Amino acid sequence: MLSVSAGVSVSPAGVGVRTTSGRGFTPEELAEQCVEKIIAVSDTAPPVIRDQAVAFGDRIESVILQYMQQVVRSDRTTVYNALNEAGHPELAELIRRL
Repeated sequence: MLSVSAGVSVSPAGVGVRTTSGRGFTPEELAEQCVEKIIAVSDTAPPVIRDQAVAFGDRIESVILQYMQQVVRSDRTTVYNALNEAGHPELAELIRRL
C-alpha cells in the first residue's frame, strides 16, 4: 500500500511543500509546521527579541505536540470501540496495537 501525504504552505518567504511516502505526517512534524505558521521573526529583529520568539516557539510546539498525540490516542480509541461494536474484535485489536 502506497500513500503520499502532502502539506502546502504559503508564507511571506514563498511557497513550501512537504511530502511523506508510505505514511502520513507524524504529530511531531505537524506540530513543527504549525509553529512555523504561527510564529515568524524578522531577520532584523534584535537578538533578545529573536531569542524570546524562539523560546516561545519551542514551548508552543511542545504544547501543540502534546495535544496532537492525545488526538491520535483518542481517535484510535474511537475506532477501536467502533470496530468492537461492529463485531470485528480482531481488527479492533490491530488498531489498538498501533
